[in-house]
Amino acid sequence: MEVILAQPRGFCAGVVRAIEIVERALALYEHPIYVLHEIVHNRYVVDNLKKRGAVFVETLDEVPSGAVCIFSAHGVATTVVENAEQRQLQVIDATCPLVTKVHLQAQRYAQQGFELIIIGHVGHPEVEGTRGCVNGLIHVLSTRQEVMALQVKNPQRVAYVTQTTLSVDDTREVIEALTARFPTIAGPTLSDICYATQNRQNAVRQLATDIDILLVVGAHNSSNSNRLREVGTYVGVQEAYLIEKADDLQAKWFVNNPIVGITAGASTPEVLVEGVLQRLRSFNVSTIKTMPGEIEKTTFRIPTILTRNN
Repeated sequence: MEVILAQPRGFCAGVVRAIEIVERALALYEHPIYVLHEIVHNRYVVDNLKKRGAVFVETLDEVPSGAVCIFSAHGVATTVVENAEQRQLQVIDATCPLVTKVHLQAQRYAQQGFELIIIGHVGHPEVEGTRGCVNGLIHVLSTRQEVMALQVKNPQRVAYVTQTTLSVDDTREVIEALTARFPTIAGPTLSDICYATQNRQNAVRQLATDIDILLVVGAHNSSNSNRLREVGTYVGVQEAYLIEKADDLQAKWFVNNPIVGITAGASTPEVLVEGVLQRLRSFNVSTIKTMPGEIEKTTFRIPTILTRNN
């Protein structure tokens, strides 16, 4: 059995930055350090930070007044920021800069009087954060069918932004449907799909031509990991599985010695991929190789407050 590793895969710059923010805060401040929501969507990462003194909460009500509180990489609503200020929390913002870009874009459209559409999934933390930083009527949708059913006040004054972790293929279809219904709609084409999401999806498309099975290592609540599995199916891989760890592998998937492709979501540490490879070696793997692919060099700056002792 042959295994081919996608390139790029795993951690993106926004995730590296968010995790480093928590790690530096744990080193600089008295414990516990509070984190609003999962810092990134990966149980292994969250559990590791919990062991080191981070406390993950779902609401600011769970954070004592004056405590250090880190906002997750997915971003938060304006009301959350205001609430944190009122409670005198020491806030450190780990929002991915690419998500912040979407927030600013959404705010500009709203200030210009556009009725805003967010292409994304209702309830996802990133979408809720974007929705909560804009005043006025906002629609959230993710399918062509929802576009067809959409009712707006003024078809001439409509704009959209996108969740950063969507499938490029699905988003393109939705944008095309929106443009067909509202020819004057304002929006950023596909540029709000983040570079890491695009790169990982492109790698899966390339990988798909050479494999029989696709394994996506990532959390089930990770949007970009789910989209990677969907992209694999979309481009013709007959069997595509989202797994969180090596224990999720099933021997029956490999009885015919298939060529196995492996990728990992942007919030998945490489140690989990290594665990999957170790388990696969017991299923008669003969070779493991990495496909040619883009080497990512993007980095994001750490907040100044966390660099004072360095």
